[in-house]
Amino acid sequence: MAARIRLELVTPTQRVLDIEVDEVRLPATLGEMGVLPGHTPLLTSLGVGALTYSNAGKEQALAVSKGFAEVLDDRVTVLADLAEQPQEIDLAEARATVDEVGRALGSATAEELEQLTVRMRLAETRIAVAEGASS
Repeated sequence: MAARIRLELVTPTQRVLDIEVDEVRLPATLGEMGVLPGHTPLLTSLGVGALTYSNAGKEQALAVSKGFAEVLDDRVTVLADLAEQPQEIDLAEARATVDEVGRALGSATAEELEQLTVRMRLAETRIAVAEGASS
């Protein structure tokens, strides 16, 4: 069993991370999951949320949205539609999105509800990741 995990995070436009870490936590579609060295191989779909990893006792987080993650041979490969580091997040824009979606939810049709819910979850995640990095 390896003592570390290789974490690779890729979006359609860039390689965001390619590092060795101690632990990874992912926002899988069915809930948050943790990956430690020696984890059983698996493939899972990603939801919207924070992808966190710890490295030498220091935890870091990124906002991710949709995609897939594969765990194989002490390697976690994440293919995400969107991944944002804390310093890339525009807090004012994220807060404005929360306000805008909050107002729209009151009059949303059933068809609009899922899309608005995803937008709200992403905006809230972006705020949490950005604020977590500044504390």
